Amino acid sequence: MEISDDLIRRLCDLARLNYDEAEAASLKKDLQRMIAFIEKLNEVDTTGVEPLIFLTDHLHPLREDSVSSDLPREQALELAPDRNGSFFQVPPLKTA
Repeated sequence: MEISDDLIRRLCDLARLNYDEAEAASLKKDLQRMIAFIEKLNEVDTTGVEPLIFLTDHLHPLREDSVSSDLPREQALELAPDRNGSFFQVPPLKTA
């Protein structure tokens, strides 16, 4: 698979990344190497190989749920960088 400059621009726009030409060239090179690696993995014959879900047979035991005391609202709000009354104040989301 060939990675084009248009694809790099589109991916960066979708991810809302600011980049210059040197960064775009570096990203293109890195993506080409990743795609080549994945294509190489696709060449490996895995016939008869069981899918690996966990590296070991040991499953982590579940713990019992327990009720604990919550952080008091006022104390949580004191830790917030900004607040509006009894609410957390966050910057507005930017939309394209």
